[in-house]
Amino acid sequence: MAIKYLKKATKTPETETVTAQKVVEDMLTSIQRGGEEAVLAYARKLDAWEGEAVVSKEEIARRTTEVPAQVRRDIDFAIDQVREFALAQRKSMHEFRVELHRGVTAGQRVLPVNVAGCYAPAGRYAHIASAYMGVATAKAAGVKTIIACSGPFRGGPMHPYLLYAFDRAGADVIMTLGGVQAIASMAYGLFTGTPADVIVGPGNKFVAEAKRTLFGKVGIDVFAGPSEVAVIADESADPAIVASDLVGQAEHGHESPAWLFTTSNSLAQDVMARVPDLIESLPPTARDAAGSAWRDYGEIVVCDTREEVVSVSDKYASEHLEVQAKNLDWWLENLTCYGSLFLGEETTVAYGDKASGPNHVLPTKGAARYSGGLSVHKFMKTLTWQRMTRDGARDIGEVTARISRLEGMEAHARTADDRLAKYFPDQVFDLGTPVTV
Repeated sequence: MAIKYLKKATKTPETETVTAQKVVEDMLTSIQRGGEEAVLAYARKLDAWEGEAVVSKEEIARRTTEVPAQVRRDIDFAIDQVREFALAQRKSMHEFRVELHRGVTAGQRVLPVNVAGCYAPAGRYAHIASAYMGVATAKAAGVKTIIACSGPFRGGPMHPYLLYAFDRAGADVIMTLGGVQAIASMAYGLFTGTPADVIVGPGNKFVAEAKRTLFGKVGIDVFAGPSEVAVIADESADPAIVASDLVGQAEHGHESPAWLFTTSNSLAQDVMARVPDLIESLPPTARDAAGSAWRDYGEIVVCDTREEVVSVSDKYASEHLEVQAKNLDWWLENLTCYGSLFLGEETTVAYGDKASGPNHVLPTKGAARYSGGLSVHKFMKTLTWQRMTRDGARDIGEVTARISRLEGMEAHARTADDRLAKYFPDQVFDLGTPVTV
């Protein structure tokens, strides 16, 4: 058994995160002190945006008329797909009540957060899909107020297609703000007076760092970094399709890893030869991003067995994981760490990114070992409740008093003592040894 690197990355996403931390820390401190004025100053400085932060209903109506009919139909179709999948997720979550002991009833409520902040990037591409991925999912969860943010597009206002996607998916407030200033505005309730309970959506390393820093003050979807793709392939895979899918995701950015895990050395060599030509054929913006990503972060790993492939893949815990190999059910059964799984040549990450239904906001940098991606669950709170009869309180109270005193927590114990004394004045209970220190 052996694992061989035909191509090894010279960098990892972690090498680029330290530089973002200081920038984000300074920006958040400035925004905390300066509020909306500080946000608008960053918008002018970083995005050359001189307009209002909140997009008016009149402007939304006017600018979305620029959206061609076919674009509207495509966005509407994709929103419907995302919404239907999110609604199915919502139906999988249930409230219940159960009698745990005679006279002791407990239960679970499943409630949405009150306010969600949904971010979509506005960098080198118009991230239309990111707009409806967050908003449509929050809407399906039943969130009362949805605030959406994206920055100006290439020096102008928000891209009209992205604005249409936000509005059509159900955003209540839309703001033309990007980057750290957008995340901070949603977290602090700037321009709306309504702080977000949860903030979701992809972004660059500064957006990711802002979400990480603010986690605790607000909930977030995932600790995210640059987009990742891994393809598992065996000798039955088409090397042209494998190479195409690796390049298809590498165009996300200069720091986006693309990995191939395979049991076929000949396929690995073939893919290795094809990727540079595919990158070279791209238009300039994508060519620049994909070229850097493949050069610095691309890897090809050749394994002797499919079991080794599973071990390698689970260690990487890729955001997107494609399987182009025989016996897809075996891979589905054995792979355990990935953001989203794409089984068979017929599906690809781009389908999931845009229109198939499951959410495309997914964990990166190994977080898929312990976390899933954005879903209805990220907008829901699983709340517990309990209720007791006096007979139930008697049995629970006796045990509670004894355990509390074993822990040295006398005040805890006395809350049980007092109830037992009130409800059962004629009974003697073993309440443990009182704490004296």
